[in-house]
Amino acid sequence: MKHISIIILLFFSLGFVGRGLSQCDSNQISEASIKEIPNDYTFLKTFKIDGQGGSREKVEYSYVFSKNTNYSINISALGAEGSNTDGIIVSMYDAKRHQVATNFVDGNIYSGFQYPCSATGIYYITFTFQNSTNYCGGCALGFKR
Repeated sequence: MKHISIIILLFFSLGFVGRGLSQCDSNQISEASIKEIPNDYTFLKTFKIDGQGGSREKVEYSYVFSKNTNYSINISALGAEGSNTDGIIVSMYDAKRHQVATNFVDGNIYSGFQYPCSATGIYYITFTFQNSTNYCGGCALGFKR
């Protein structure tokens, strides 16, 4: 009976260790992405990108953008150095769900993009994953007028 108790305790302990290692600290990565905003832009907001180890196909946020304002969206990924986004694709859609910008251009995934807003309204910022290894990242949004 004592051996069975030890085996059960060991089994549950290993389960919790695995969960701890696979958790995404998207809050910390989001904060780090602020450094990627161009110097002439003002920081607005961060977005957490947690694909829950691949079980979430898409992470989406909405935000109100203003006409005659330029926005910069920059991504950082777990363990990523430089412009590595770990396969995180960000796409932006207007209120009618028409895509207006993306960091996925000609088969390449870039660390971000700038968007000159021509109409005030709700925009949707969607993060998807293409061949991602960690499904974890952060995004910073900045603006300039």
